[in-house]
Amino acid sequence: MKKLAILLVFMISISALAQDKILPKDIQIKTAVLAAPEMYRDAATVLGYNEEGKLITLREGTNGMVCLADDPKKEGISVACYGAELEPFMARGRALIAEGKSNEQKQEIRKQEIKEGTLKMPAEPSMVYVLAGEEKDLNTETGELLKSRIRYVIYKPYMTGESTGLPTKPQTPGMPWLMDAGTHRAHIMITPANK
Repeated sequence: MKKLAILLVFMISISALAQDKILPKDIQIKTAVLAAPEMYRDAATVLGYNEEGKLITLREGTNGMVCLADDPKKEGISVACYGAELEPFMARGRALIAEGKSNEQKQEIRKQEIKEGTLKMPAEPSMVYVLAGEEKDLNTETGELLKSRIRYVIYKPYMTGESTGLPTKPQTPGMPWLMDAGTHRAHIMITPANK
């Protein structure tokens, strides 16, 4: 009985710690939009986490940009912003992971759904901005991230190295390259070189 009581206290403590990691709504919004170009920040839709850790819409936007707050269950800080036309693809991926699908299963299901036309991808290239940093560099009271790294990703299904002239493997630091060439999730990766 004593062991059970200790275990319960431990589980409650772990649960409380997990809930403490979820930042206030305003701080999640401020941090999430750091990934977007400044001109899009004030009117972007922001998705973030409620007190139970469920992903919800924290703010409805008006400019076609969607920003995703840092996942409190994952180490480090990672926020992303992308065009709203890419949201069905992103949302479907999140839903499949929530269903317990592996990354490989998620990719295969989305590939099939895109092929069948039940999952729509943007007709034009669609930009994703990913900003990453360390938790120690985040001011949780102001939402400022003291040090960060940015990565730019441009999605357009079925791009190839031949059609774009891009290498299909990383070359020199900062040079664009095409990841998953020829597939439904083909995207150009641009990671600026460290200074």
